[in-house]
Amino acid sequence: MADVFDSDIQYIPGVGEARARLLGLDLNIRTVGDMLHHYPHRYIDRTKVYPIAEVPENDSALIQLRARVTGYHFAGQGRGKRLTVTAEDNTGSVSLVWFRATRWMEKRFEVGREYVIFGRPTFFNDRLSMRHPEMELVEKVLSQPAESMMQGVYPSSEKVSKLLGSNGFTAIMGALWPMVKDYIADPFTDEFRAKHDLMPLREALYNIHFPQSADLLKRAQYRLKFEELLAIQLNIQSRRTERLAKSNGFIFGKVGTLFNRFYEEKLPFELTGAQKRVVKEIRRDVASGFQMNRLLQGDVGSGKTLVALMAMLLSVDNGFQACMMAPTEILARQHFATLSRMLQGLPVRMGILTGSSRVRERREVLAGISEGRVDILIGTHALIEDGVQFSNLGFVVVDEQHRFGVRQRARLWTKNHQPPHVLVMTATPIPRTLAMTLYGDLDVSIIDELPPGRKPIHTSLYTDAARLRLWGFLKQEIAKGRQVYVVYPLIRDSEAMDYKSLEDGYAAITRDFPPPEYVTTICHGQMRPDDKEESMRQFKTGQAHIMVSTTVIEVGVDVPNASVMVIESAERFGLSQLHQLRGRVGRGAEQSYCILMSKHQISTVSKQRLQAMCDTNDGFQLAEMDLRLRGAGDVSGTMQSGSTFDLKIANPTADVQILTHTRDLAAAILESDPRLEAPMHAGLSNLMKPKAGVNGDGSWITKDFSAIS
Repeated sequence: MADVFDSDIQYIPGVGEARARLLGLDLNIRTVGDMLHHYPHRYIDRTKVYPIAEVPENDSALIQLRARVTGYHFAGQGRGKRLTVTAEDNTGSVSLVWFRATRWMEKRFEVGREYVIFGRPTFFNDRLSMRHPEMELVEKVLSQPAESMMQGVYPSSEKVSKLLGSNGFTAIMGALWPMVKDYIADPFTDEFRAKHDLMPLREALYNIHFPQSADLLKRAQYRLKFEELLAIQLNIQSRRTERLAKSNGFIFGKVGTLFNRFYEEKLPFELTGAQKRVVKEIRRDVASGFQMNRLLQGDVGSGKTLVALMAMLLSVDNGFQACMMAPTEILARQHFATLSRMLQGLPVRMGILTGSSRVRERREVLAGISEGRVDILIGTHALIEDGVQFSNLGFVVVDEQHRFGVRQRARLWTKNHQPPHVLVMTATPIPRTLAMTLYGDLDVSIIDELPPGRKPIHTSLYTDAARLRLWGFLKQEIAKGRQVYVVYPLIRDSEAMDYKSLEDGYAAITRDFPPPEYVTTICHGQMRPDDKEESMRQFKTGQAHIMVSTTVIEVGVDVPNASVMVIESAERFGLSQLHQLRGRVGRGAEQSYCILMSKHQISTVSKQRLQAMCDTNDGFQLAEMDLRLRGAGDVSGTMQSGSTFDLKIANPTADVQILTHTRDLAAAILESDPRLEAPMHAGLSNLMKPKAGVNGDGSWITKDFSAIS
């Protein structure tokens, strides 16, 4: 039974093989440990039931009603089809509306039966309605054991929700708890818990799933957040301390001919003050004798690539090779073309390596880097393949680093007998509090100025009612010689998601912008690389007026003549992604525009996001807001794949006090007890190791399941 946390979830009573398969595919829950670590994201207080007439009109929280279904009807056709159910109590009535899975929902209720209804109230013409509420028969709710006043509502997917129902996770947790409760070992001693006022781990895990009171739930959440953030800070600060304790960095002792010639002869524009500051920081690092490990943040179009090139020239000047890894082939080839053009006339030997490199090209590049005949190599994930061996790699640049996993990046560090200097870059602004959590082992540089001549992008929000006006505006811009992006969240229609699709959009655009007067090209992730490359070539060279695309063009695509970015179903995207997409325009001297298209009725949070896009071009302000609205979780991909410590419950913005406390505590612990040998700290080392579970998380489980006193 010692490996209970590694056991497959199919063996939990009530799960089985089919449910286990879906939970693994949709939610990445595969082991008992994963399931126990899957926390509710909100709770239903079953003691509070509103009469329909007493629901406050300004209430934006989720509430619970008890009412009898009196009728229903369908309206609309195709994607616009909706199901409306009328329910009543003795004070009034409510309309319950579903736009998705309508036939499935129809089978979930009976006219004349009474239900407990849970959802977010909205009012139109003084009439109460709820969109996509949860429903459960009153008698079923009353028959369930009242183990708690509050019932957890778990993060899920549409498929999992259909399969398990509204109370499925609660039932699974009820069956799971007896299996694991006696095997949960607390990494904190009694003395440590008392000193920091922490609930025992077993009690915290029980109350996070089955809260016995509001106070116990609050204490359970604090305990789990504290442990999660302390684990991260112990790892980050121990790695940083270890790195700085070693004098193992290549010394770039000179600023040589290549750097100076480039600076004096090839700079496309005068460096901004922020760029100069970052170059000085990098020069100081690479001359220090310690390995550089620096994060470079800069808004879209701020000139990070130019700084990276100058850093790579420092490496070449000092007899070392350099490489740059990009997340997509489009971006890698664009970097290669841009840097080759900027270095024209300088004796710098460049190569490119991607997954689609032809056999002969690949063979020549591999020989060139292993024999030292290639100074700078640009590539994709292909750079980390086993066959890629450098002669003397001294400097590594990782572009859009959040798109690579920790282990993927780490493989580049092993391409040399001694770790190279590392510069990781992102155009996705990372809030200060999140950077403290994820990148505390890195030195951070920020480029917070745009190159001269760039005009702020004008951003507007429209609905389909303004479609004809939008088309007219696009034709005016094209008549001026400009180009247009139109981005869709989906390639084709989906029954599960009511958003605009690229296929439908392309058909509409080619109808309203007919050839040969207008040329429209298309680009998405399911196209062959050669076809994508040809589409991009047509757009870059100005042969195509409009590019219809998915978010494959989100990162790095640079067409200065493109002046308009239209984002369809903009409510589908987070702020960071919207800001990235907006950054594809505004790269020339002309005024550029970003048009956000949305449905007429969207959620309050979506309205806040889209309005924020219209109000500011500051990516860091948007990132802070995105974190507040969406929570930590995966933070739109910012938390790296392969990380041992994915955030499950802590939110770096909402929990900034806990974050700051655990950061200071980790520093104090490691300063007084670097090897965690003190009895009070004996269990803390378990927080710093990869733990049980498929994804390496589950920091609350000790590997041998023995109690730590």
